[in-house]
Amino acid sequence: QVQLVESGGGLVQAGDSLRLSCAASGRSFSSYAMGWFRQAPGKEREFVARISRFGGDINYADSVKGRFTISRGNAKNTVYLQMNSLKPEDTAVYYCAATPSTSSGFAYWGQGTQVTVSS
Repeated sequence: QVQLVESGGGLVQAGDSLRLSCAASGRSFSSYAMGWFRQAPGKEREFVARISRFGGDINYADSVKGRFTISRGNAKNTVYLQMNSLKPEDTAVYYCAATPSTSSGFAYWGQGTQVTVSS
């Protein structure tokens, strides 16, 4: 089992950048593929980005491709989401998640961090 804690959210203006971090507790962080999701008010949670256990396989939602970068530091038990050129439509609560298997869904979730982008 793994516990996840996100940080780094905040209020920024359109065009600004933010870096989110997600710290994982427990052993064997490298056993988990990690992902970022977000949920805007009144909308369903949506996929943002995913990174494989050692970073060799990365996927992004079309809406963030070219602006967001997911990375991980297995020695620090942390996954990051660098967000550049932020837009008001990026406003949401951002969640990190972990899965021990590429064939199953994300089983472990953090509590979320709020990102608000003003126009």
